[in-house]
Amino acid sequence: MKIGKEIDAVTTRLSSVNFIPWAVLLGLTVIYIIIIHPNLVVPQDVDYQIGDVAPRDIKAVHDFLVEDEKATETVRQKAMDQILTVYDRDKLMASRIIQQVKQAFKGIQIEIEQQKKSQAEKSGNKTQDPSSASTGKPALSDTGLRLKETFESKIGTSISDNTFRTLEKEAFSSDITLYIAAILNKIFESGIVINKEMLLREGDKGIQLRNMDSGEEETVTQLKQFHSHDQAKALVTITGETILKDIPGSIKPAIVEICQKLIQPNITLNRHETEERRKKASLKIEPVLYKIKAGEMLLREGERVTETHLMRLKAIQGRSKKEIIMATSFGAAMMMLFFMIIIYMTHLVSRPEMRRHLHKNILFLAFVLVIFLFIGKVSTSLTDSLAKDNPFSISPTTLYYGTPLASAAMVVCLFLGFEIAFSFALILSILTAVMLQNRVDLFIYFFLSSTMGAHWIRSCRERKVFIKAGAKLGLLNVALVTAIDIYVGTISGTIMLWDWGFAFQAGVVSGMITAGLAPLIELAFDYTTDITLLEWANFDQPILRRLMLEAPGTYHHSVIVGSLVEAAASEIGANPLLAKVCGYYHDIGKLKHPFYFIENQTDGKNRHDKLAPSMSSLILIAHIKNGIEIAKNNKLGQEIIDTIKQHHGTSIISYFYDKARQQKGEDSVNIEDYRYPGPKPQNRESGLVMLADVVEAASRTLSNPTPSRIQGLVQNLINKIFSDGQLDDCELTLKDLHSIAKSFNKILSGIYHHRIEYPESPATRSEKGKNEGSDRQPVRTLSDVTEENTGSGPGRLRRLGLP
Repeated sequence: MKIGKEIDAVTTRLSSVNFIPWAVLLGLTVIYIIIIHPNLVVPQDVDYQIGDVAPRDIKAVHDFLVEDEKATETVRQKAMDQILTVYDRDKLMASRIIQQVKQAFKGIQIEIEQQKKSQAEKSGNKTQDPSSASTGKPALSDTGLRLKETFESKIGTSISDNTFRTLEKEAFSSDITLYIAAILNKIFESGIVINKEMLLREGDKGIQLRNMDSGEEETVTQLKQFHSHDQAKALVTITGETILKDIPGSIKPAIVEICQKLIQPNITLNRHETEERRKKASLKIEPVLYKIKAGEMLLREGERVTETHLMRLKAIQGRSKKEIIMATSFGAAMMMLFFMIIIYMTHLVSRPEMRRHLHKNILFLAFVLVIFLFIGKVSTSLTDSLAKDNPFSISPTTLYYGTPLASAAMVVCLFLGFEIAFSFALILSILTAVMLQNRVDLFIYFFLSSTMGAHWIRSCRERKVFIKAGAKLGLLNVALVTAIDIYVGTISGTIMLWDWGFAFQAGVVSGMITAGLAPLIELAFDYTTDITLLEWANFDQPILRRLMLEAPGTYHHSVIVGSLVEAAASEIGANPLLAKVCGYYHDIGKLKHPFYFIENQTDGKNRHDKLAPSMSSLILIAHIKNGIEIAKNNKLGQEIIDTIKQHHGTSIISYFYDKARQQKGEDSVNIEDYRYPGPKPQNRESGLVMLADVVEAASRTLSNPTPSRIQGLVQNLINKIFSDGQLDDCELTLKDLHSIAKSFNKILSGIYHHRIEYPESPATRSEKGKNEGSDRQPVRTLSDVTEENTGSGPGRLRRLGLP
């Protein structure tokens, strides 16, 4: 039991380990090595083919060994041929068969005795001739057939009816089993094979005979001593003549038949073991090598290339740099792997924006890294080609300056923030510098350029920001390459002009690439940028227009919630735009049944008065599910969908819960039926929407909304939500809650500020007296609304579960 618990604990621990990030890191390492040295995967072909004419002499520049593949294959084949074929011998087969025969005979004897007793009882203890059952009829009776089938199943083979009658006549005597055992031991001792012709083909070398029980082996060269299956059957008759000479002749055929039926091969070919031994013998053979001396002529001018020539050329081309390439590749892979692991553990996984959708974010970063590493490799290859053939004598370094590598960090910053982009820029710059022969100056150039590009793009809310950031980045690149040229001493006017031109275009192109990639990545990885949030924040959006027309109360409530969370997010360092948009859309699920929510009831009739509390709670809870469906159908971002799902957390609809308890009793109501499904808010923006939703709704119930009353209301509601544990999973601190409360107080005080009463004209007073103040409604107090909507006591307001 203890071992089982330990195994379960280990299994649980392993199942909780997140393997996806580590698999991505290993995959990136392999891809990086392939990008650096593609020859390791796709080897370079030799220029010459068999039959080509050599245009020049080729000599060996150093000593090296060449494998003679034909000679190696010949030696290996010879080694394999020397391995003897393995046969397995089952020496215990005879004893097992004999034991089976004895048990079969004994079992039938017992059944016959039981049948005799049963027949004696039925016939009133009348005596019966024991031999009458076996001598009466030529055909077996039903009882005899049943006994025969039982005997055949136990002995493992079928026998003829005459043989069974003989055995039955002899009452299945144990002496018969002794004769059968003697014959079988004699036959099996010689050895029986399935295919003797195949065995005799090994007569020149012999075979390796292995005992299946002990594992001992012996080499056998006299293969004719073994019998085939047919020979063994014939030998039963010959052997039986000697062993059965003293028994009656009627029993001999029965014994011979049984022995022939029980004969089986006990020597079998072990093909798998033979092949394994031959394979091991082949692997032990070292390649046959011959040495090529330095200066030795490999191919002369005018000679036709033969297979031998091609083999030597491949060897000298492949082995000259193979050791160096393998060593540098392995070292680069190790450095890259350790570097990415450290960055991942210290800078990436600890970020809240990474943990929210860890797997998606990891795959996104890996995708961007691979794409831009590939772009860097292609740029390097093109640069090397252009640097050789261009008519302007442009150096490769100048062309490197034109690589738009900063776009990668800018793209990452758009979706994951500047902190993640900074770490990403560091990784990408180092890996690119390694590809460019470990150029420290290029590492500094790419890293600073990428970092500042991400910095200038971090608050992108307009398309023109991409162009502005690209232009700024181009100017920064010009300054960077100027500093690098001064440092390395290449301050020639022509060189610097080319450097400035390529560096500036790299910045502009980076901005353009970022602008083009952003919408594609939004679609591919379901991300949301500030530009998209601004589009959704437009009140002309179809969903918001529907909300304004079909649920005006909810629309007004959502607009104020959006304003509250935007101001609070600015105070605590969250994303104000995301918070505002989430506030606008958090209650769109009320569009399905708008008049079941009190803010949309303009006729003074509450539709919940005619419903059971359980049904009312289902309708209220359903606006979460309906909101998610509407958001998905309109392709709103995952952040908005998450806020719709989380803005009520797991709070309880206390009003209908208390009402149900009053109607049905304390023990008849399940509290889980009146609880929102959750989850609780997982980020600061969702937490802000939860707080603003409750505070805005409750502030409408204040009869005299003075700043002190608003402050007390906000403080009371935030404390209730905090003490209920609804904010446990988001990153809001006590300091944040204090700042949020101050922001809410300021905005709500501005909304409900006192106004100056202007003097009225006599006509107006007369008109109002005539209408008896029809535009005035009795002001409901906070306690009235509290008792109506939440069921709480005086001075206590709880709207966590209500719209």
